[in-house]
Amino acid sequence: MISKATLRYIRISPRKVRPVIALIKGKKAEDAISMLHSVKKKASALLIDLINSAVANAERKGVADISTLYVSNLIACGGPQLKRFRAGSMGRASTIRKRTSHITVELDLLTVKGTNVEAENTETANKKIKRIKASENSQQKEAHAVKKSKLKESAKIEHSKKGKE
Repeated sequence: MISKATLRYIRISPRKVRPVIALIKGKKAEDAISMLHSVKKKASALLIDLINSAVANAERKGVADISTLYVSNLIACGGPQLKRFRAGSMGRASTIRKRTSHITVELDLLTVKGTNVEAENTETANKKIKRIKASENSQQKEAHAVKKSKLKESAKIEHSKKGKE
């Protein structure tokens, strides 16, 4: 981690920020900012300011080349909720939770033994996804086999009961 910047108590739900985060995680800082300019969401404007702040922090620390920075980690966590009430059905009061967020970005240097870190991140992510899908498929097959064996056992038991009667 070369530099870090945090936005706290932002009046936007973390659920609305996370899809925008998924677009830029692992990208170069410059590319992430240019991508966010084309996204028409409130979260994109907040993330542009946050990444610019992290880049300025890196400049202040004395990083040689700012064009080699990439977004290594980006997290949106829930903050405190403002609880309000409004009229509900049958004369009751229902709560409205106005959610807040804490957003943290970490920038790191892109050069790792002359390879492109962004490409490595996407390759490892794709491998992890394939591994997860394969394990899910094997678990589903095992569950299906267990169900079949239980059905066969119950059918054998019922068949043997019918023979005795």
